[in-house]
Amino acid sequence: MKESLLTLLAMAAMSATALAADIKPALVYGTGGKFDKSFNEAAFNGAEKFKAETGIEYRDFEPTGDTQGEQAIRNFASRGYNPVVAVSFAWTSAIEKVAAEFPDTQFVLVDSVVDKPNVRSVVYAEHEGSYLVGVLAGLASKTGKVGFVGGMDIPLIRKFECGYEQGARAANPNIEVLQNMTGTTGAAWNDPVRGGELTKNQIDQGADVIYAAAGATGLGVLQTAADNGKFSIGVDSNQNYLHPGSVLTSMVKRVDLAVYNAFVDSKGDKFTPGVQALGVAQDGVGWALDDYNRSLITPEMQAAVDKAKADIISGAVKVHDYMSDNSCPE
Repeated sequence: MKESLLTLLAMAAMSATALAADIKPALVYGTGGKFDKSFNEAAFNGAEKFKAETGIEYRDFEPTGDTQGEQAIRNFASRGYNPVVAVSFAWTSAIEKVAAEFPDTQFVLVDSVVDKPNVRSVVYAEHEGSYLVGVLAGLASKTGKVGFVGGMDIPLIRKFECGYEQGARAANPNIEVLQNMTGTTGAAWNDPVRGGELTKNQIDQGADVIYAAAGATGLGVLQTAADNGKFSIGVDSNQNYLHPGSVLTSMVKRVDLAVYNAFVDSKGDKFTPGVQALGVAQDGVGWALDDYNRSLITPEMQAAVDKAKADIISGAVKVHDYMSDNSCPE
């Protein structure tokens, strides 16, 4: 009887090991580096959480150029990695091609949509989260001028800017919003020097709160704002800690959840394709309040942003989505 029990336990252990071996997760970042303290690092944190909870290793790849994403995605799929998660709109066409070549592999694309039976597309209502931090910027500004520094000039980043502008105007109808984009290629995500230059230019024009939606380029925005005694707003990850007392808040975009959930769902045989849209109501986007910025947020600001969030969820406030018609209302 004892031997039979030991045999059963051994078989159970082997079975658990086999199940763990069945999932070989892989992650392909956007250009800009894994440790950008923003978008890519949020994805990394999601993968690390899965690894810590399950003990299952994953592989990842940091593309340094726009052409390397497809190679990495195909390479992971051909070597039996599953699921393969690609974080960036830049890998849309790559996922479209590779998912067709490997129909039995589960793919996840963050920030864009591919309609394939083996692809989950995770998109966010960045305009809603940007509206919230725009409200805070409008209330915090003493000059009546706020700024925005985007990364690559694409509709997705215009979506951030448009929501931010709408929120700032809701707080102060007379506010002036200055805005610049860093560039038109993937290099725009990893140019903190240029981000700093654009920020200094906006500060020289009177902006006293600058929102960065630019990946690692945003680190230059936050640094320059701090150096000049102005407020900044971080993006994607909570960046409040980078310059305590200077970072007013961060627009948090839960890319970590997209990665973590993809790995967990594949492991549990619960993977579903299709589009997952995450906004304020789903806690997919929001604003960050912690010990690093709590002293900067007045009761009036807290009440205003709480009301804005509730109004977005109820539908009382409609935040314009630039992606719907490529325009930003005045």
